[in-house]
Formats: sequence, structure tokens, C-alpha cells
Amino acid sequence: MFAAAAAAAAAVNDTTEAATTATTVTATAATATTVAATTASDALATVATIGATAISGGAVDGLLDNLADEAWFCAYVAKCAAMCFIVVAALFGNLLVMVSVMRHRKLRVITNYFVVSLALADMLVAIFAMCFNASFEMTGRWLFGPFMCDVWNSMDVYFSTVSILHLCCISVDRYYAIVQPLDYPLIMTKSRTVVMLASVWVSPVLISFAPIFAGWYTTAAHDRDRVRHPDVCAFVVNKQYAVVSSGVSFWVPGVIMLFTYYRIYQEADRQERMLYRSKVAAALLNKHLQINGISALGALSTSDAVKDVDVETDPDSGAFRPAASSNKMKRERKAARTLGIIMSAFLACWLPFFTWYMMSSLLEGGSWMPRWVTVLVFWVGYFNSALNPLIYAYFNREFRVAFQKTLQSCWPKSPPWCPPCLRRRYEQSRNETATATAAFGQQNMYNYSNVSEVHYMNPATIALLQNNGGSGGSGGNGCRTEQIVL
Repeated sequence: MFAAAAAAAAAVNDTTEAATTATTVTATAATATTVAATTASDALATVATIGATAISGGAVDGLLDNLADEAWFCAYVAKCAAMCFIVVAALFGNLLVMVSVMRHRKLRVITNYFVVSLALADMLVAIFAMCFNASFEMTGRWLFGPFMCDVWNSMDVYFSTVSILHLCCISVDRYYAIVQPLDYPLIMTKSRTVVMLASVWVSPVLISFAPIFAGWYTTAAHDRDRVRHPDVCAFVVNKQYAVVSSGVSFWVPGVIMLFTYYRIYQEADRQERMLYRSKVAAALLNKHLQINGISALGALSTSDAVKDVDVETDPDSGAFRPAASSNKMKRERKAARTLGIIMSAFLACWLPFFTWYMMSSLLEGGSWMPRWVTVLVFWVGYFNSALNPLIYAYFNREFRVAFQKTLQSCWPKSPPWCPPCLRRRYEQSRNETATATAAFGQQNMYNYSNVSEVHYMNPATIALLQNNGGSGGSGGNGCRTEQIVL
């Protein structure tokens, strides 16, 4: 019985322990489920946060990429527009110079032989140097093969050097014309001018085509790179070629031009002081004649044209001379000023390029300069070929009048793209020139040699000629010729 009771009690205890164990297992399972759910929820939240961050970062990167693309596109368009403008300006301006000199007899002087040859050289720079460079910069690769790369580099060096040497010859010509005017006709003869021009066109071959096609200009490493990368046309030179080519192309002509223009400046300053003293002497003479009862105006002028004739004295010799020589000095000083401006433009355009050229060739690591610096100094140098005609048109009245007449002959009426204000001025200038030419033809006062000297007659002079029947006798109502001042 006790055994049965003990067994029953044991069974009850076992049942209780089993129930307790089951309850504990159930609670443990529930806890594990809760923990698992919490962990999954945290994991999902973390993944969501990471995903949101990634999406936000991708949007920012995309925005930055779009902004970078837009900035690059704007810079690319601006670069292409600037290149096209320089090429077109160089072609049109230099062609206008050549046509104007050929059309107008007054411009056919020895100095302008150099000017026309310079315009031809600058136009060839635009055709054979700028156009190839522009295609390389626009496409980002060389499209014409290794042989044409050598041709382009040779023409670039050749025509740029020819242009610079022309400026040097012009400065030498002006030096003799102003500093040694009496010896100028003996020194600058036509035959000597032809020899100088021939030397200018032939000598640059020695630093362009000859060393480039012979392979003397570059390094062995660059030759190997050209074989591996035929779509790249880089002008990498050795130190010896850099020194020789830059000296012939820029440094030696630059020194000569600085010396000649310094001497021209000194002579122009001396002539300015001499002209001032001569005017003072003429004024004193005129006052003396008036005091003695003689009308200086009646004694010295028989027409409007004679009012510019004064008696001047040379302070060095004390001799009297007419004012025609002083007018010639004024013209020479104006020409010297124009050429001085050309000299300044030449230094501003080419000095940065040749400084970069020497630094990148002689200094170690110079090839690591930014790409935009290389492009900028190249095209600033090219811009000099487009500047020269603009300088002529703005500072030289004879070229300005010749340019205007040449353009008027090309467009009988004002161009449709011309602004209204410029169109009115254009038509007014054409009408004035036509009126002067018609009045001149009716009177038939001058022979053919004088026709080229008459540029414009104002309405008062035309009326005076018509009233007097075109007579230019000693009565004193002759025609006074002027030039259009724009």
C-alpha cells in the first residue's frame, strides 16, 4: 500500500515537474520569438536607413555630375567660339589689308610692302596653323596621322616665325625713315626691300621643316610615344632646339624691335621739341610783320590750302624751311606710334607663349603644367595675327579710309546685318564720297596723278568751286583736300 502510495506520489511529482518544464520551455520559446522579432525589425530599419542614405548620396552625385557636365559644355562652347572668332578675324582682316593696298595707289609705299607680306603670313598662320590646332582641341584627338602632325608642327613654327620677322623688318624700316630720313631713300631701295622679304620667307625653314622632318627637334622617348599613340600630336622638343628656335623666332627679333623703337621714340621726342620751337619762331615772325604794318595773312596765304604754309627755323642750323617738312614729321610720328602699338601687342601676345615654351623645355617637370595653360598661351600668340589689321584700321587714317572704301565697293548698300546707327553712318559716308567725286568730275580741275590724292571735299569747298567756275587761279579760292576722319 505504501508502495502504491509512494508510487502515486512519485507519479504526481513527475507530472508536476513535467508541467513545470513544459511551462518553462513555452516561456523560453516565447522570449526567443520576441527577441527574433525585435532583431528582424532592427535589421529592417538599418537596411532601410542604409538604402535611404545610398539613394540620397546617389542623387547628390548625379546632381554634381550634371553640374560638372554643364560647366564643361559651357567652357567647351566658349573655347570653340573664341577659336572660330580668332580664325575668321585673322582671315578677313589680313585679306582686307592686302586688297586695300592693291586698290589704293597712295598706300603703295615701301613700308607697306612689308605690311602686305605680313598680312599674307598672318593669313597663312590662320589657315595652316590655327585650323589644325582648332580641330585637335575640338575633337580631343589628332585625326590626320603622324606625317601630317610633322607637317602641321613645321607650318606652325614656320609661319609664326615669318610673321614675327616681318614685324622686325617693319621696325627697321621705320627706324631709318625717322632717325635717318636723308639716308632712307638710299638705304631702303626696292631691291633691298625684296632681298629682306626673301630672307624673311626663306630663313625660317632652317628651324621648322628641316629639323622637324629630320627628327633633330625631339627626344627619343617622344619618338617611342608617337609610335604607341598615333592619335596624339604633341610638340615635345629637346633643350638644344628650344634655345635655338626661340632665339631665332622671338628673342633676337624682340631685342632688335625694342632697340629700334626706343631710338624712334627718342627721335620723335626731339622732333616734337623742334616743332614747338619752330612754331614759336613763326608766331614771333608773324607778330613782327604785323607790328611793321604788313598783313601776315595777306602775305602768306593765297588760298585755303596755303594757310598751312609757315616759315619754320631749324634750331640746329638756323635755316628757314616750309611747314611741309613738319607735316611729314607728323606723319612719321603717327606711323611710329602705330608701329609702337603693334610692338606692344606683339610682346603681349607672344611673350607668354615663349616664356612657357622655354620653361616647359628647359625645366624638369615643365610638362606637368595644366593643359589649359598650354591652350591659352598658344591661342594668345595666334591672336596677334588677328590684331595687326585692327591696329591699322584704328590708328592709321590712310588705312582706315582705304578699308572703308574697299568695304563700300563690296557692299553698294549697307549690309542687312549692320545695326541701324552704323547703317546711317555708312550711307552718309557713301553719299559724301559720291558727292565729292561727282563735283570733282564736273570741274575736271586735276590730272590723274592728283585724283588719287583727293579723298573728300566738304560741302563748303564744293559750293565755292561751283561759284567760281572751278578756277583755282591766283584769286585764292583753290581746292583744299582733306581726308575722312572716322
